[in-house]
Amino acid sequence: MSLHSTNKKIKIEYEDDNASSSNPDGGPVIPPMMPNVFEDNKEDVKPPVGNSSTADVESERVKSIREYKQRIRSSYRPMHRELFEMNFTSFLVPSLLEALNDSPENGVRKIISEPTPGLITFDMFKPEFCQMLLEEFENFKKWACETKTRIMRPNTMYKYGAVLADLGMETTIGMLMEDFILPMSTIFFPEVGGDTIDSYHGFIVEYGADAAHHLDFHVDDSEVTLNVCLGEKFSGGELFLRGVRCVKHVNVNSEPEETFDYSQVPGRAVMHRGRHRHGALSTTSGHRVNMLLWCKSSIFREMSKEDQNSPSWCGVCRREEN
Repeated sequence: MSLHSTNKKIKIEYEDDNASSSNPDGGPVIPPMMPNVFEDNKEDVKPPVGNSSTADVESERVKSIREYKQRIRSSYRPMHRELFEMNFTSFLVPSLLEALNDSPENGVRKIISEPTPGLITFDMFKPEFCQMLLEEFENFKKWACETKTRIMRPNTMYKYGAVLADLGMETTIGMLMEDFILPMSTIFFPEVGGDTIDSYHGFIVEYGADAAHHLDFHVDDSEVTLNVCLGEKFSGGELFLRGVRCVKHVNVNSEPEETFDYSQVPGRAVMHRGRHRHGALSTTSGHRVNMLLWCKSSIFREMSKEDQNSPSWCGVCRREEN
């Protein structure tokens, strides 16, 4: 496969600002098995106030988002122009480039690890890219402080972070999706729409003393999730996974073979189904920043409305069939 050879156009999905969060700034470490898994999505519409209708509230929110994006476009000055104009091949590790340029399926299978079923890991970003993106994020936060701009949060679970499109990186991330992530999700997750990804939501999140400590047990609003640790120096923060579940079985306890904790490594990516229940243990020291892409398929979502019973990828459904 040659880079930029696909004709598929993947659209960006912009995230709204939300008022509440289920991810506290502190608190105890999440236990290995936790009931009532949180469905992580962006639907967090504020209730009407006084005589205001829902439509009025929604209209005000849309206006606020538009003004926020316009303020960024008119006054934010990026620190690293390469992030917005670059050729991604300069920032991806050679092993990934060679695998996708050679014979995608055979090449990619040589560079990935699958430490537990359904979790794909591979080296992705060079250290210089991670450092650039970290510095750009800090520059964006500094600009927001100086201009008294409240940064709109990535979604309902993340209070600390920013949407990549808001920084102006939609073209860059779109290229990454089409040329690299789509081929990999097609190979490893076709049964959940990985081969028909047509939109995404990309964002940065951070953890540490002045940010979130951990991430609650949840499932993502995605078919496939890409999660890359950017750094910096930190302890703890392990990603914990507890089995893949359909809607009907989302709160069924994990089996021992479904229980796995993964230590995050800067520059190394993990991919998993959005319905793979997970969270992050407390970051006990230092500062950790991750880049996430929620990859979505409108075709899969439309089809799954009509076929919600016993999907082959659900751990409980599969056991019941056997």
